[in-house]
Amino acid sequence: MRRREFIAALGSAAAWPLAARAQQAKKLPVIGYLGANEKVFEPWTAAFVARLRELNWIEGRTITIEYRWSEGHPDREVEIAAEFVRLKVDVIAANGTAVAALKKTTSVIPIVFTIANDPVGTGLVDSLARPGGNVTGMTLLTPDLAGKRLGLMREIVPELRHLAIMGNAAYPAGVKEIDDVQAAAHMLGIGATPFDIRRAEDIAPAFDTLKTQVDALYVVQDSLVAANRPLFISLALAARMPTSFTTREFPQAGALMSYGPDIPNLFRRSAEVVDKILRGAKPGDIPVEQPTKFELAINLKTAKRLGLNIPQMLLATADDVFE
Repeated sequence: MRRREFIAALGSAAAWPLAARAQQAKKLPVIGYLGANEKVFEPWTAAFVARLRELNWIEGRTITIEYRWSEGHPDREVEIAAEFVRLKVDVIAANGTAVAALKKTTSVIPIVFTIANDPVGTGLVDSLARPGGNVTGMTLLTPDLAGKRLGLMREIVPELRHLAIMGNAAYPAGVKEIDDVQAAAHMLGIGATPFDIRRAEDIAPAFDTLKTQVDALYVVQDSLVAANRPLFISLALAARMPTSFTTREFPQAGALMSYGPDIPNLFRRSAEVVDKILRGAKPGDIPVEQPTKFELAINLKTAKRLGLNIPQMLLATADDVFE
């Protein structure tokens, strides 16, 4: 072998491991992760990533995760959906409010909703058992969840005569829950008035209007509400308004109460669905899962601040009591 050819061969051999590693890095499966707010979603994202790790999907080693945050803005969700398509991610994990935009953007990339209120009613899937298409995930929808939450609020606020219901009027599943709450309130002989919001700027004016008209507030959660958690809590406390939410993070941060599914568990189960898809399963063949565990959380300090006496039996059955 000539000296020049020998040196070239050595150079090629030395470069091969680097080239091979670069090629392997490019081949790592990519998850596009779309949430409402990085800080709010932090415990849920951690549960999702931890379960992936248990399934041997280790970020930076066997998988890449592209994180994006919408801050509750629908136009941002559309932009992120287009970006994920350009990146050619292998699967998208997203909160339910963003799935409509994702589904319009791609019918090919698998989409797993980590939480969604009413995936059938809003047209995200054909059915819970056979979703069809490229979408599946976890639903928050269970029979009479609105009635159960309202009943708990009535135990805490026994003088409840008129209820405000606040939710995102641009979110179809949220609109359905508002209707469910109104029906449940009617059954209990409680007046109910909906207050629609569509953006963060609508929240404070809605509080200004409702605080002199009602005895308590039921908030229908979605990405807009999650992204504005500190604002909701500060306004509710300032108005001395007993307020009910879905997830324990709200009373943990100062709201009165919450009742709803164990959200970190749903994110862990979402990771298991992502695992199945990365190993070859089709999302349309994976049934949508419903929650099996529910949590009642109460902030006792806030209750005292509002002059409310929480029944001892209710405190005994609560999963979390924040003091």
